[in-house]
Amino acid sequence: MPTPSRCVCARPGLTGPTMGKRPVARTDVASESGYHSPQLDVDVRLNTNESPFPPPQGFVEAVAEAARGIDWNRYPDRSATRLRSALADRYGVEVEQVFAANGSNEVLQSLLLAYGGAGRSVAVFEPTYAMYSQIARTTGTRLLRGCRDTDFTVVPGDACEFVDGERPDVVILCSPNNPTGTPDPEGLVTELLQVTGPYGGLLVVDEAYGQFAPGSAVGLVAEDRSLVVSRTFSKTWAMAGARLGYLVAPSWCVAELQKVALPYHLDALKQETGVLALAHSGAMDTRVARLVEERERVAATLASLPVTTWPSAANFILFRPEGRSGADVWQGLVDRSVLVRDFTTMTGVEGCLRVTIGSHDENDRFLDALREALT
Repeated sequence: MPTPSRCVCARPGLTGPTMGKRPVARTDVASESGYHSPQLDVDVRLNTNESPFPPPQGFVEAVAEAARGIDWNRYPDRSATRLRSALADRYGVEVEQVFAANGSNEVLQSLLLAYGGAGRSVAVFEPTYAMYSQIARTTGTRLLRGCRDTDFTVVPGDACEFVDGERPDVVILCSPNNPTGTPDPEGLVTELLQVTGPYGGLLVVDEAYGQFAPGSAVGLVAEDRSLVVSRTFSKTWAMAGARLGYLVAPSWCVAELQKVALPYHLDALKQETGVLALAHSGAMDTRVARLVEERERVAATLASLPVTTWPSAANFILFRPEGRSGADVWQGLVDRSVLVRDFTTMTGVEGCLRVTIGSHDENDRFLDALREALT
């Protein structure tokens, strides 16, 4: 009887090289540097649009208590039913119209996994959030670049003409826009829906900063409209450390997203944290109002300095120094232990810096440092 052959990889005492030719990543992935921002040891960090205020103490204590009651040896609720139900109650929709994920970036990635991919396209209006292009590349979705006006607004007529000509499978509208803070013109979403609807395009409104703005597209979501509104707990709910995002959409869209989501992708503690945050919505909303007040105060002060600014409906302000390069001013701020976001080399916002609205004291530190860095 012949001796069975043995797998080389299982041979005991195998010696010699453990690696032959190194595997090569996809060309479009290997050429990327990834999305990141500097993490420096400074006194004042105003570069990643986090809330400067910690969540309410009652919320923190409730999360700690919830953690003690979790069955850590069991998988979490795969459907995140309690969290989705709480979100549905907040927005007056059905639970089947809510999808939750690990931050709004995963929400957007899930959308392109389901509705993008090879042979499909996604349209954005630049300059805008850089993760859109990265997620498009990661999911193999062709990126179509529409343009904003010189004041960074999306002109409805131009946008509709662009979408009608290209007919992308997905259109992403960042509202308010990141990194410019620009609010969208009234009626823009409705006009775009009139273009995308007839050919079957999906319109995605990314409202990561929506609670800082006066309006929202959530009220337009309906079963007979191909409209999705994405939001996050990171900014307005002071929960960047939790990584929790969600969307409101027609139920048929959510059903498709559940097919591409990894099983048990939302851990048990994250689900409980989201539910508890919604129970403390009054305190969270108060923090948002304080940041809006601070935003207007900082904007008014910047108007008296040698910088160009643009109206913002978010928790940050984009500005371009006059007379000195943005890169030099950024370094001058770092030298004074203040960190803002450097967009000086980004196409469309060359020479610009973006400052997150912090606490009153943090904003004063920034403004004092900026005055010195501009001289």
